[in-house]
Parts: sequence; C-alpha cells; structure tokens
Amino acid sequence: MPGDPAIFVRARAADAEGAADLAAAGYAQALAAAPDDAVIARRAYRQALAAGDYTLASRSAAVLVRAGNAPPDTAILALGLALRAGDAAGAGRAVDRIAHGPFDFLAPPLRAWLAFDRGEDAVAQLDAEPPNALARRYTARHRALLLIAAHRRDEALVALAPLLATGDAADLRIDAAQLLARTGDRKAARKLLDAAGEGAWAKRLVKGAKPGASFGAARLFLDLAAEIGEEDMADLSIVLARAALLLDPEEDRARLHLASALSVHGSSALALAELAAVDRKSAASHAAGAVEIAALRSAGRLPEALERARALAERRGATRDDFETYGDVLAESGDQAGAARAYAAALARSGDGSEWRLHYLQGRALDRSGQWEDARAALRRAVALGPDQADALSYLGTAEIERGGDLVEAQTLLERAARVEPEDPHVADSLAWAYFQRGDAARALPLLERAVQGDPAGARANEHLGDVYWRLGRHYEARYAWRAAAVQAEGDAAARLQAKLAGGAEARP
Repeated sequence: MPGDPAIFVRARAADAEGAADLAAAGYAQALAAAPDDAVIARRAYRQALAAGDYTLASRSAAVLVRAGNAPPDTAILALGLALRAGDAAGAGRAVDRIAHGPFDFLAPPLRAWLAFDRGEDAVAQLDAEPPNALARRYTARHRALLLIAAHRRDEALVALAPLLATGDAADLRIDAAQLLARTGDRKAARKLLDAAGEGAWAKRLVKGAKPGASFGAARLFLDLAAEIGEEDMADLSIVLARAALLLDPEEDRARLHLASALSVHGSSALALAELAAVDRKSAASHAAGAVEIAALRSAGRLPEALERARALAERRGATRDDFETYGDVLAESGDQAGAARAYAAALARSGDGSEWRLHYLQGRALDRSGQWEDARAALRRAVALGPDQADALSYLGTAEIERGGDLVEAQTLLERAARVEPEDPHVADSLAWAYFQRGDAARALPLLERAVQGDPAGARANEHLGDVYWRLGRHYEARYAWRAAAVQAEGDAAARLQAKLAGGAEARP
C-alpha cells in the first residue's frame, strides 16, 4: 500500500469508533496516495456516504467500478449525482446499471420518470404489468404519481384508491399530495392528506423538487429506505437517504431515514446533527424525536434519552408510540415498574388493546419489578393475541419454571416457541430445563447440547447442561460445563457454580 500506512490505520480506527467524518478524511488521504487501491476505495466510499462527502464517495465509487467490484448501490449514487447535475445521459447510464443489478425492480419507474423529463408519454411505459410482486408495487405507485405529474388527476385518483387502502401507504399519500399541490391543485392535495389525518404535511406541499425525474427518483429511494428500515441494512439505507437528499434537500423524511441508519451504523454524532436540521415546526418533527431517542440510546447517552422520552410522553396529545418508547427507555434505565406503567398507557392508546407486543412488554416489566401475578396475566394475554410469537411464548414458559408455576403449561408454551424458532439457543435451553424439571434428563440433554453449541458463552445453558450431565452420572462432563458457565456468571450464579464445582449439583453456597 503506497503512502503512509499510519494514515490508513488512523482512518480504520476512526471507522471502528463510528467517527465517519474523521474516517472519511483519512481514507481520502490514503486514496490520494493510492488512487487505484480498491480496498481503500471501498472503505472510503462507505465512510464518505456516512459523512455526506459526495465528492469522495463519487471518486471512490469510480475506482470500484473500474476494478469491476463496485457495490450495486454505487449506481444509485451515480443516478442521484447525475440528476442533480442535470446530466440526462449520465442518468440514463446509471439507470442501465441499476437495471442489471439487484435493484432492477426500480428501473422501469426510473426510466418512465426520465421519459417524463424528455416530454414523452411516461405513463404508457408503465402500462404493462411487471413480472413479479415487488416490481408491480413500485410500478403501480409511480404510474399513479406520473398521472398526477401529467395533469391527469381523475385517472390518478382512481389509480391511487386501491394503493392508499393498504396499511403502508402514508408516504405514497404524502407524495401524491405534494405532486397535486405542485401541479396546481392544492385543494385536492389537502383533501387527500386530511382523509388520513396527515394534514400536518400540508405546510410543505409546495416546497421541494418539482415534478420530474428528480422527484420520482427521490421518492423511489425513500420508498425502498422505508421498506428495509427494519432490517440490518444500514449501509444501503444511508446511500438511499443521501441520494434522496441530493435530489430534494427539503425532504425531512429522507433525513429521518438517514439519521436512523447513521445511528445503527455507529455514527451517533452525525445522526444527531442530521436530526438537528429537521425543522421543529415541520410534520416530521415528532418522528424526529423518536429517532433522536434511539440515537441517544445507541450513543450510550441514556439520561438524555430518558429526558427526551419523558418529554414526548408528557406532551399534550402523546401517542401510543410515545409511551412505548418511554417504556423502553425506562426499562433500559432499570425502572421496570415505571416501564410497566408506560406500557399500560400505550395500551390505553392502542385502540382495542389487541397488540400482543405491548402486553408482552408490560408483562416482562411487571415480572422484573416483582409483580408476578399481574405479569402472568399480561403475558397470557400476549400469548393469546400472538399465539405464534416466540418471545411471548418463551418468556412466559421460562417464567413459569423459574417461579415454580405450572410445569405442564410451561413445557407446552416452550414446545410451541421451539416450533416457531427451532434454532434459538435460549428457547432450546428453556425447553430442555422444562423437561429436566419434569424428570426427563435424557430428553433434555440433546437440546442443551445444541443450545450450548449455538451460544457457547451462555452461562445459563452451560449451567443447565452441567446439571443434566450430573443427573445422568456424567460428573466429569458436568464440571466441565459448570466451569464454562462460571466464566460469564456473576453474583449469586457465580457463587452457586463454585459450590457445584466443589460439591456437585445439590451443593449450595
């Protein structure tokens, strides 16, 4: 590697610490000294995007393209940069690259938006039904948006109706309203937003990108960012959000996706800086508060996260989500009783109270605050509402064993959890312990051996495995398992394990 290796090492250290801005600066120096080094370029590309250095990101992407190993999302950045620069030919080349990669489902609507910019009949390009469900989803949404852009409002509203009837149409509704307003029909735009309680977005209807390829591409990127938001794909989310902001710097929804992804990426300071740029009077400001809390938690700034979560929960008109977030932060702070109350408040605002997850969270908090009978009732409600939810099944089953409850019920619950999550070592451990408590050590053994393979450092599973080995007369192996458990054990568990190592399974400290 040409140049000063110390520069690359410092950049790697900043990278590991989540200091994307410092890492990007270091990689820029390293790439300047070794302009064709694909290893440096790949790291520079990711950190440049996190830091918002589009120049370095573009330069790094070009190195990777020449080397033949560019990540597919470099085409998304290339499209954003080309549209921002007014480079229609470059935009077409970027879409061609997108069409030959894993994001090929974006290509038909992107090509249609480019055709719109050229003054062609863009809607006609999307009349044919795509071959798969994912492509159909994006094509149908953007065909409706293109109808609005083409001033074919009545046809657009007909096309939108079934799309807006789904449970994930909030962004599409906002996009359609923005286009209606920007094509001169603010009354229809407001009506569309008011019909779903999204009237707060009306203030931004005439701001941002005008109808065209920049608008369409930005919304496609936003749509995909929202779709992958719950998955572990922070790098892709950052590319999508950065590209969307290139094309529409006023789009706060993109800023929220970016901040959330930066937080997951480990760049909490950059995430908080992005959130600070969200207008506190905008429709996105409330959602920004929730993302800010997540970023503060990720950064280990729990007291600040708790203060922010409390403020959201105590404000007038606090929502179900506000109280769930408050409960989560209280639980993380160790106030389990307070968390249980917050989850109860969330349930009171959740309509018919049929969300299994809120009952599960409330039950877990009640249990951890020493209110077992109330916890059991809440957890049973969670199981009734979510009969295939392994978290609720496993927690209640395990708690029944630990509290000396109904072992038959516990075994049944844990067997159900194991069918849902057959590879989960914690579920396997709990089910094995239920078998052991009911006198079936032989049946427990293979489950515990599998649990320890899945989580070799797990103190609980290793201790249980040692107890089973001891019951089966395999004392040497029992002590080996207890020693493994003792490595991670703390407090009472550590003392209990030392006693077992000295005197066997029945020994007590």
